Amino acid sequence: MCKHPVKKSVSRINTPRVTKPMSVSDAKKAGFTVLEKRDQGVYEKL
Repeated sequence: MCKHPVKKSVSRINTPRVTKPMSVSDAKKAGFTVLEKRDQGVYEKL
């Protein structure tokens, strides 16, 4: 024990960087439901 105060260091959270939007087929393969906006408040499942 060195009796020095403890310093808490906060490291950056490792989040995946998405550089381009996922394509519809990639999103479906990943298990996402893909919706496309048709009208105000109306979405169609692709």
